[in-house]
Amino acid sequence: MTWSEMEPLLTQGIIDTLYMVLWSTLVSVAVGLPLGVFLVLTDKGGLLQNTAVNKVVGVIVNIGRSLPFIVLLIALIPFTTLLMGTFIGPSAMVVPLAIGAIPFFARLVETAVREVDRGLVEAAQAMGGGVPTIVFKVLLPQALPSLISSVTTTFIVLIGYSAMAGAVGGGGLGSVAVTYGYQRFETQFMIITVVVLVVLVSLAQLIGDGAVRLLARRGRTS
Repeated sequence: MTWSEMEPLLTQGIIDTLYMVLWSTLVSVAVGLPLGVFLVLTDKGGLLQNTAVNKVVGVIVNIGRSLPFIVLLIALIPFTTLLMGTFIGPSAMVVPLAIGAIPFFARLVETAVREVDRGLVEAAQAMGGGVPTIVFKVLLPQALPSLISSVTTTFIVLIGYSAMAGAVGGGGLGSVAVTYGYQRFETQFMIITVVVLVVLVSLAQLIGDGAVRLLARRGRTS
């Protein structure tokens, strides 16, 4: 296969992969961030301590994290079809990708928020700060560098998930690699696809690390 034949396939594969990963990352952050904070708040010694609720939510999150993505992808086919009208294509794959990443990101958020100095929280409480004030003025700002790293890690994990999704009709680079690189024995195509995936992961890590360093410099100068 010549480069002129490969180029449009690779371009569409990159577009579909970024579409799936970006949207599923946004959904994962939108749901996983409050879920992770909720786990911290309801834990023992938390501002909204509720051990029973914390345990139930924690078990649900752990179950979501323990399922291999390919199993989750297949198990969610009826739900994805109900929600999107199909379980094939980049748009449909956002559903299982997001559901698979939400518990993963929630645990990263929980870890990041737990690292915030307890003294800052107590100081905010002493000044009369309520739960919303402490969350939005203390916990999230203080944990922001770690949260950015968590988003970066989730984005990179979703690139890997999207490749698996592509192998079962999701489109993207995974589909390109299987259809042309594996089934048609186009070794060159497979190598190029792998290189593109490595570049995407490297760029995501570079941007994430840069954002964390920028926040750290601003924190030192403020």
